[in-house]
Amino acid sequence: MTARKKHVAVLMGGWSAEREVSLVSGAAVAKALEEEGYTVTAVDVQRDLDGIIKALTPKPDVVFNALHGRGGEDGTIQGVLEFMGIPFTHSGVLASAIAMDKAMTKRVLETVGVRSPKGMLLHKGELLGGGHPMEPPYIIKPVDEGSTVGVTRVHQGQNSPIGDGWTFGERVLVEEFIPGRELTAGVMGDKPLAVTEIQFAAELFDYTAKYTAGHARHIIPAPIPEAVYAEAMRVAVLAHQTLGCRGVSRSDFRWDDSKPGIEGLYFLEINNQPGMTPLSLVPEQAAHVGISYGALVSWLVENAACQHA
Repeated sequence: MTARKKHVAVLMGGWSAEREVSLVSGAAVAKALEEEGYTVTAVDVQRDLDGIIKALTPKPDVVFNALHGRGGEDGTIQGVLEFMGIPFTHSGVLASAIAMDKAMTKRVLETVGVRSPKGMLLHKGELLGGGHPMEPPYIIKPVDEGSTVGVTRVHQGQNSPIGDGWTFGERVLVEEFIPGRELTAGVMGDKPLAVTEIQFAAELFDYTAKYTAGHARHIIPAPIPEAVYAEAMRVAVLAHQTLGCRGVSRSDFRWDDSKPGIEGLYFLEINNQPGMTPLSLVPEQAAHVGISYGALVSWLVENAACQHA
């Protein structure tokens, strides 16, 4: 007798700044899971707890969490799924909450020797009205947004790092700008996938460059020294394990190639729920090591978990 394939509810959309990207990720995941033989229900998540519970009643076997940003990656929806006792893909409540908070991630990973750019956490009011917290150029970023939303490079001569229109929360992470090249390394389970170099014409690997075809070039494997490649994969796994991530994650780096050896490699942040769009990096890295998109999403479903299931 053929075993029944699981019923998977794919959560997508949400209410964060990354809603549109999540819808694309979720649609791709749902299509692939159907092709793999799963029974799939797509759920466009709104900021409505009753609605979420109703959409997940009766309970599916597994929830595939394709949400991005606040509410979807920060432990919020993970807490709801734990309460309901439904196994779900990707990281649990605590790992998600820490990984989404860039400043807390830096503090935790510093304890295991992970080097990140020098920085400070400030209230947005401290950045309004002029004055620089450090010598430009430097980077300012929201402490709990993804997809480079709100990330800005501040140059010498700018009067104020941010304006009154800042809408990304009260806390702002300020970091030194690391010149050089953009690298990213994916992790699946407890094993690294690959390191990709991302080349782009814009000043930063921003939202447009990430999600618009033709705005960035992914080079895999990254054409970098073997020692730097190996160190990026080692740190990506270390970050994944230290934060307690589950499923897949992706760690982003800057590499100052003017420095010898691995001295110029700096960890930037971890994405505990990487994008699954056609342009996304983790599916591309999985394919590079022989894992198809369908096999990747199936693996995530089969490795879903819930402490209180």
